[in-house]
Amino acid sequence: MVRRALLLVLLTAVMLSVFAANYPRKPVTIICPWGAGGGTDRLARFLADELSKKLGQPFTVVNRTGGGGAVGHAAGAYAAPDGYTLTLVTLEIATMHWMGLTDLTFEAFDYIAQVNEDPAGVIVKADAPWKTLHDLLNDIKANPGKYLFSGTAAGGIWDLARIGMLDAAGISPDAVTWVPTTGAAQGLVELLGGHVHVVTCSIAEAVSQIQSGQARALAVMADERHPMFPDVPTLKELGIDWTAGTWRGVAVPKNTPEEIKKILEDAIIEITNSESFKNFMQTNGFGIKVRRGQEFYEFVKQQDQAWKKVLELGGYLQK
Repeated sequence: MVRRALLLVLLTAVMLSVFAANYPRKPVTIICPWGAGGGTDRLARFLADELSKKLGQPFTVVNRTGGGGAVGHAAGAYAAPDGYTLTLVTLEIATMHWMGLTDLTFEAFDYIAQVNEDPAGVIVKADAPWKTLHDLLNDIKANPGKYLFSGTAAGGIWDLARIGMLDAAGISPDAVTWVPTTGAAQGLVELLGGHVHVVTCSIAEAVSQIQSGQARALAVMADERHPMFPDVPTLKELGIDWTAGTWRGVAVPKNTPEEIKKILEDAIIEITNSESFKNFMQTNGFGIKVRRGQEFYEFVKQQDQAWKKVLELGGYLQK
C-alpha cells in the first residue's frame, strides 16, 4: 500500500513536469481587476500581447471589476492553479481586506513578477498660492479644516498617500477634508474647476495637466525624482520621511506548479528588459519597477502591514 502511494506521488510529479514543460498548450486568461481603458487595463493588454508572441498561445485580458478591486482579485485567486489564469494584481490586494471589502489576502496568490510602480504626487492648480510643499503644509497648519484634497475614493491609495504624508509631516490627517471621487481623472477635473485645492495622485495620471501648464506638482512621494519632472523634489529631500504609490504585477493562484511559474517569470522579465516595454511605459507615463517572484512576494507582504497602519491613522479600521 505504501509503495503504491509512493508510485502515485511519483507519477503525479512526472505528469505535472511533462504538463509544465509543454506550457502553455491552450489560451491563457489575464484577469484585470479594473475597468477597460484605465492604466491597469492598458498594461494588462500590453503584457498579454507580448506574452502571446513569446509563448505561442493567445493571452486574453478579461476585466472583472467591482468591490474596489475585490471581485477581480478573487476571481484570479480562486481560479484553478494550472497557469491558465493570471491576475494583474494591484496595491489594493494589500488594503481591501483591512477595510472589510473581502476576506481575500495577498497570501492567496503566488507572485510571478512586479513590473510597475507609480509614486504619488502633490498636485495643485498652476495659479495656486503655494510655490513649495512647505508653503502648503504651513498653510494647512495655520488653517486646519480649510482645505479640500481629492484624488480617489475614501480609503483609496491616493487618500492613504495623503494621510501618510500629513502624519509624517507632523500634521493630523483631519486637518484637511478628503473629497471622494471615482479616481484621479475626476479629482483633477475638480481641481481645475476650483472645487478642491489639492489632488494627490500619481504623476503619471496628471502628466497632461502638468505639461499643459494647468497644474503644478509640488512634490513626489518617491525615493527618487520623477524622470519626466526632474525639478520636482521628493518628500525625503524636503525632510519628510514618506513614500507612497501604486504598483502592479503578475500573480497566479496559490500552488501553481513551480515549472509554470518559472516559465512565466522568465518570459515577463525578458519583456521588461525589451525596448518595446520601456517605450510603452514611457509613453503612458508609467514607472518601471521590476521585482522577481520571491522579492515581489516579500514586497507585498511588507505593503500589507504598512498600509494597515495608515488605514488606522485615517480611521478606516479599528486599532
